[in-house]
Amino acid sequence: MRIVIAGAGEVGTHLAKMLSNEEQDIIVMDVDNKKLEPLENYNLLTHQGSAISFSDLNAIKTGQCDLFIAVTKSEARNILSCSMAKKLGARKTVARIDNDEFFNQNWRAHFTTLGIDHLIYPEMLAAKEISSALKRTWARNWFELFDGELIVVGVKIRANARIVNQMLKDVSQISHFLHVSAIKRNREIIIPRGDDRVLENDIVYIATTHDHIEEVREVCGKQQTVVDNVLIVGGNDIAEQLIKRLGKSVDIKIIEESEARCEELAQRYPNCKLVQGNFSDSELNEEESVSYYDAFIALGENSAVNMMACMIAKTNYVQKTIAQVEDIQFINEAEALNIGTIVNKKLLASSRIYQIMIDADEDNARCLALSDAEVAEVIVQEGDRVTRADVKDLKLSRDFTIAGLVRDGQGQLVDGNTRIQAGDHVVVFCLQGAIHKLDKYFS
Repeated sequence: MRIVIAGAGEVGTHLAKMLSNEEQDIIVMDVDNKKLEPLENYNLLTHQGSAISFSDLNAIKTGQCDLFIAVTKSEARNILSCSMAKKLGARKTVARIDNDEFFNQNWRAHFTTLGIDHLIYPEMLAAKEISSALKRTWARNWFELFDGELIVVGVKIRANARIVNQMLKDVSQISHFLHVSAIKRNREIIIPRGDDRVLENDIVYIATTHDHIEEVREVCGKQQTVVDNVLIVGGNDIAEQLIKRLGKSVDIKIIEESEARCEELAQRYPNCKLVQGNFSDSELNEEESVSYYDAFIALGENSAVNMMACMIAKTNYVQKTIAQVEDIQFINEAEALNIGTIVNKKLLASSRIYQIMIDADEDNARCLALSDAEVAEVIVQEGDRVTRADVKDLKLSRDFTIAGLVRDGQGQLVDGNTRIQAGDHVVVFCLQGAIHKLDKYFS
């Protein structure tokens, strides 16, 4: 595919780096050449120019691209550049926005008329992720694949888990309804095999079906907490989107430094309690009695401060903690600490765009799920190598594992005796940068 990314900011840069491993024809454009310089060592092209200049768009043959992605900081610029790209002949366009009103179905036709095929709002994606985490407090990550027929759940393993210290080949004796697809241990992702063990403090990514979620929770030694009240530090756009999602179902208190922002949120959402101040202030910390809350969410601009705030909440026995960690280099550190669920807008936005990109290919649908691994959804074709023998005899690469499949609309897990058939929709866990190795087994 030929892909043009307009905007070398955080989302555009992260997406470009991800896609550079996919052997796609990628061009990143930005008016600021300094933002493009860090991308020069990747498998892509850069171009200094404006996304709202027809001459600059023509210079990189935007009219011939399969996907045009506008992720500059300006919503208006993104919308206009997508409209211009479509006019030039771009097959599909994606615009980053910061106004949830644009998602109203009443205006969908308007944006289609403008030439915009997809809208993404990273803050809304983050709020959706947090809302999901509050519903399943025992899980670190939650991914529904193939309309929920297969579930992938990330869980931090403690000493009370029934699968701790067990070799994976023996886990089936404990439960037939889970497949340990990946293990994160000491900041490294492992694609495990039968003789690998699950250790305490591992984060395991388990594939299962929706009928057996409770069994997975029990095997992992986890308890579900009902969230009735939430303390949020930081009244940013994510917090506002989260308020809209949670509605009146949860009591919400927000601590925000800006007095003006406090007043703004208080007027818009009278059901929420607003406190003006800095959570790192020890007096305010004690005054707000963090231990009273079922969930604590740190949404400040500083990733390190958010991580520390969640650690404080954990020491005060808060059951569910969630931290916004926007610095990619901090994610491994954050996952190694006891701070609960981690949310990163760049990863979420990149995952959504990546899915849109692959949806243009009728043979595949892949979804980036993690910071250092990928989850691929692949439709098996007639004659694919994976159909020629049972899984145990395929000599699969150590860089990926087949976790589950959907056949005739029904989800099922995969083990060594499974024979994959043409037409199956399979889920593959793959180390980042190794997804091209699937080509040996799939069309």
